[in-house]
Formats: sequence, structure tokens, C-alpha cells
Amino acid sequence: MSERERVILHSDLNNFFASVEIALNPALGGKPLIVCGDPKERHGIVLAKNEEAKKFGIKTAETVYSALKKCPHIQMVGSHFHEYKRYSLAVKEIYGRYTEKIEECSIDECALDMTESVALFGNGETIAQEIRKAVKTELGLTVSIGVSFNKVFAKLASEMRKPDAVTVISRADFKRIVYPLPVTDLWLVGGSTAQTLGKLGIRTIGQLAEADEKLLDRFLGKRGRQVRVYARGEDTEPVKWEKTERDVKSIGNSSTLPKDICDREEVKRWFFVLAESVAARLRSADVGRANTVHIVVRNERMEDFTWQTKVSPTALCGDIAKTAFELFCRHCPIGTKVRMLGVSVSGFDYHVEQLSLAGAIEEAEGKISYEKKERAESAVAKLREKYGYATVQRGLVFKDEKLGGLDIRGKKEEISPVDKDPHKDE
Repeated sequence: MSERERVILHSDLNNFFASVEIALNPALGGKPLIVCGDPKERHGIVLAKNEEAKKFGIKTAETVYSALKKCPHIQMVGSHFHEYKRYSLAVKEIYGRYTEKIEECSIDECALDMTESVALFGNGETIAQEIRKAVKTELGLTVSIGVSFNKVFAKLASEMRKPDAVTVISRADFKRIVYPLPVTDLWLVGGSTAQTLGKLGIRTIGQLAEADEKLLDRFLGKRGRQVRVYARGEDTEPVKWEKTERDVKSIGNSSTLPKDICDREEVKRWFFVLAESVAARLRSADVGRANTVHIVVRNERMEDFTWQTKVSPTALCGDIAKTAFELFCRHCPIGTKVRMLGVSVSGFDYHVEQLSLAGAIEEAEGKISYEKKERAESAVAKLREKYGYATVQRGLVFKDEKLGGLDIRGKKEEISPVDKDPHKDE
């Protein structure tokens, strides 16, 4: 008996953060809108935008100042992450009506295994259309859904038609649909990989699928072999719907910067912004403390460098950011131009005692113990969850735009354009 063909869906909520703001306040609909750090002061960066704003060329992570030059009459709203989280859970409840096999890829993207659901609800396209209509009717949001026989092609399909659409890539016609597409449309193929493939004369997914495996291995190693598997429709990775704490190997965040930077104080500020999100994820994942900090640095020549170091077990933003910055200073000469920064932690201790002996000694000596710092960070996180990210900020992250600096108020990991797809290499 032949193995049953898998039915995989990939859902991508369209302009999610901006769409939630419009659902909460319908008067914002139909006009250009951005979600940003501090609308009153017109500072910070663009965290999200709607379809109307896209028509003016506004992009995620550009400065509000730049967005206003493109569209002076644009509407600006602050971020309300607790509402985004609430809507995200509501969407997952709709998915749960059809399957329990739901893998959360990000706050607005999920992979869904419907292989066992088709007998009850119809084929993959039928289920996807029902989900799309339910999300729109019940929540006022739109979603693009890809349907295919593996996760890679389902994700690719979800990106082909936006907004509010269902796209199917079946085994019978995937070559006709997928092979003519540029290789950069494929999962795991970013700028540097595409550049290498281009030098080999490989510019479409079809050319990649037919490329010599040894040639790809020679120039790209494991990544070359993997993207060839994806291009040929041979991905067999399951939807990871049963997660345990032991599945979490590392937690991190990265961001492509709005401009190349070389000032070390500015680098430090970005490390603190990234570390804030990493520390928040540590708390959310309930994996204890981490004993290793990793950084990735991409320079202006699009070259990536990674370094790591052991630390005393910690889940504090300050510890993570300080270590990341020290790694940067140790390995990057003064004047290094930075295009992208990333921070991650690993080596989790799942059973850390709440009150350590070292903490008790520090408290007795009048020092600020780890536990006190941890309680302070948790309190700040709760304030941000309730009132928005910009409510409480470290003084370190502010910089006067009049001096040519970048104000990154409102930046958070869930909205990082790079972090949204950790498998992209650009």
C-alpha cells in the first residue's frame, strides 16, 4: 500500500499588526497606515504597514521620518502587542477546528498538517478556503494560505498571491508552477546564497533542481544540498506540533539595520534592543537560564561572522546585551561597518533554583542580586504587555535624531522583519 500523500497548509496573516489595529478601529481602514514606535513624537521605525502604505513604497524597519517624506498624510499608531497576541490565539482557534497539528512559525504564520483532516472536511483547498473565510468573517483579518504536499512548497504558495488568497501547488503540476520562479523565492535562499548560485548560472528554481549535487556541495556545502532537495519537491520535514521544553535548543533574534552603522555606541544600543526580545522569549519559553551567548555580524560586504562565549547562567537582558557587545568589540575592529546584527542564547538549565546562594550573599552584602534584577525585568515586561512596548525604555536606546542618530523606540522581536523567517540568510 502506497503512503498517503501529505496535505500541508501554510498560513500567513496579511499585514498582521496593521490589520489588527484596523480591526480594533475600523475608522483607520482604507487609508495609508503604519504601526510605529512613538506616533506623537513621530520618532522610531516602521514596525508594520497596510496595503495602502505599501503603494507609497514604505517598508518595514525604515524610519518614520523617511515614511513621512514618502507619504506626509500617513496615519500613525503605536503598537499594542497584547492585542496582536490575542488575535493570533483567536486565529489558531480557527485552525484548531480542522487539525491539532499546528506549528507556530511566528506570531502571524503557521504550518498545518491536514493529512488526516481531508476525510472529514474535504481536500486541502476546500479547508483552506473555509479557514480564509472564517478568519475574515469572525476576526476582520485576511490570510493568504498555501496548500501543497510539503512545508516548503506550502510556504512558497502562501507568498504567491496576497492578500486574502488560497494558492495550491500539487505534486502533479509543481514543476510547471515552481520551476520558472526565481531561486530567491525558495525557502533558505537569501542574498548570499543566490549570489553564489548566480555565478554558477543558476537563477531559477528549476535550474537549481536540475543542478549537479556535487557542484552545489563544492560551493555551498550542506546548504547547497538542502536547497536542491527543496527545489525538487523532496522536503519531508514534518509539521512540528508536539513541542516540549527539551526541543528548544536556542533562542535568538536578529535584525537587518536601516543603514550600515560603525559607531560602537549605536551597535551597543542595537544589542540591547535585540537582547530585550531574547530575554522576553526566555521568560515565555520557561527554559530556565542560558550559559552561552552567540552573536552574528554581517558587514557591508554581506559577509557573516559568528562568535560565542560561555557565561554564568542568566536570563537577564543586561547580561546578554553586555556579553554580546563585548564579543563584538573583541572580534570587530573599530570602524567595522555593520549591516545586520543577531543575538542568541543556548545551553539552558531547565531546573534553576529560584533563589541562588550567590543571590542570597549579594543581598546580604547590599548588592543588587540576580533575583532582584530578574523581578525588575519581569515587571517591565508586564507593563509593556499591558500598555505597549514604548511605555518603559532603557535610556541607552534613545538617541536624538537631530544629531543624525536612529531612535529605535517601539522595536520588538515579534516585528523584526528578519526574525519572521529565521531560515532566510538575508
